[in-house]
Amino acid sequence: MSNPTAAALNQKPDAQLDLRGTPCPINFVRTKLRLEQMSPGALLEVWLDPGEPIEQVPDSLIIEGYQIEALEDCQDYFALKVRRPNQGDHA
Repeated sequence: MSNPTAAALNQKPDAQLDLRGTPCPINFVRTKLRLEQMSPGALLEVWLDPGEPIEQVPDSLIIEGYQIEALEDCQDYFALKVRRPNQGDHA
């Protein structure tokens, strides 16, 4: 069985959002707004600064019901891949 995180690292995102230099909570708000504009099931890659942004944004997204697919340390920033949930995914 493959590791979904490893698979997500190689998956091309449907959109990218560069929020380096953007303070909290603005980076979370911009991420959430972008996800709401995307199709259900779409994958967004967000670039976040180390420190408070990478500590706060993923947790806030999970609380809001978004699925974190991958988190990659790119030395100067982090690449966070988050998926917008499908509307009819509940069986």
